Amino acid sequence: LDNHTEGEYEFHGKAARTMDEDMLAKVRATRVSFVFQAFNLLPRASIYQNVMLPLIYHPIIPAEERDSRVNKAIESVDLTDRTNFLSNQLSGGQKQRVAIARALVTEPELIFADEPTGNLDSASGIQVMKVLQDLHDSGHTIILVTHEQSTAEHADRIIELFDGRITRDTEEFKTRWAVDEDKLMK
Repeated sequence: LDNHTEGEYEFHGKAARTMDEDMLAKVRATRVSFVFQAFNLLPRASIYQNVMLPLIYHPIIPAEERDSRVNKAIESVDLTDRTNFLSNQLSGGQKQRVAIARALVTEPELIFADEPTGNLDSASGIQVMKVLQDLHDSGHTIILVTHEQSTAEHADRIIELFDGRITRDTEEFKTRWAVDEDKLMK
């Protein structure tokens, strides 16, 4: 939620330009989450600790609820059997699913996913996109940035940019990820 140079955008009916730094920080910490291509996990921390990290910025959430949220987020990305693994013991696909769980733990309204499959093999990429599709189907708003047309085609809406300008805005693609379970087991 940076300051923009042209136009206007609003978050919950409030113009972003009118939000002070404290308000922007609060929005980032409580209503928006991010999933990055590079995972940004702490290498010597467990999955549990990595997913718990954003809740440090939510001091009003009781400890029991924090624990419950972390476990629920880890379960949602199918990694409960690896909760105590260190992030440097995981595959790329598992690391990205931990990053998604970390984004979910704050129960955000909006998830920004920046090239979430960019560092993954195709099978792991399909798994990650399936998780994102399930999140979208359950009501989360996801803004996904990608250079991969095959990934973009699974969005409900595609906005293409070139040199910072919108060149295409369409809602024609509504393909869903069809996961070939046999392919994933190989």
